[in-house]
Amino acid sequence: MAQLSDYRLLCFDVYGTLIDWEGGILAALQPLLANQNQFTRKQLLTEFHKLEAEQQQLTPDMPYSQLLATVHPQLAIRLGLPTPSKEASTTFGESVGSWPSFPDTVEALRKLSKHYKLVVLSNVDRASFAKSNAGSLQGFPFDKIITAQDISSYKPDARNFEFMKTAVQAEFGVAPDQILQTAQSQFHDHQPARRAGIKSVWIERPGATMGNQDDPIFDWHFATLGEMADVL
Repeated sequence: MAQLSDYRLLCFDVYGTLIDWEGGILAALQPLLANQNQFTRKQLLTEFHKLEAEQQQLTPDMPYSQLLATVHPQLAIRLGLPTPSKEASTTFGESVGSWPSFPDTVEALRKLSKHYKLVVLSNVDRASFAKSNAGSLQGFPFDKIITAQDISSYKPDARNFEFMKTAVQAEFGVAPDQILQTAQSQFHDHQPARRAGIKSVWIERPGATMGNQDDPIFDWHFATLGEMADVL
């Protein structure tokens, strides 16, 4: 059987895997919710995820911060809440860079970087990721950063994985069978990675909702990135 150490490169989803995407979104939604408590966490995240995925298909070249600002009033309508101001929606879209990393993330990245090339394949724009990297990711030096803005499409589009495979082959000489897609979301990462011929590590963050599906697929499974690093 293959071992984790047999592979040369980890391709990370960031938001949901390294950064607390769900917690960050819920915190940024609080002004819209105006302390209303009739919505459950799962309901809010499920409705947000549906709207986000629809908008990503409609406008695949729209930078992520703008896409979030576009989804913000749509979510208000879906929930029966007052339409937010344009300024409030812009603030929501720009919240990405302030979303917190998970407590184990940075130390796990340091450990994993001793064995693997570490590549980002994220559904955000370059400016938002730069803020996250300088902020809660503590300036961690990834070997390569690829965003949806670089590709003009969002995962789970097959183009994102083909772009990544071509880039890491050219830059590092790493073939697809030496890559591990390392992510939380089944929808954004594990399902399309399997179609792209890439093995995957499911970091199933406790309580995660967005991107999970019935009958998950994966080759390795851990609750946290820290657990993966310790096993390696």
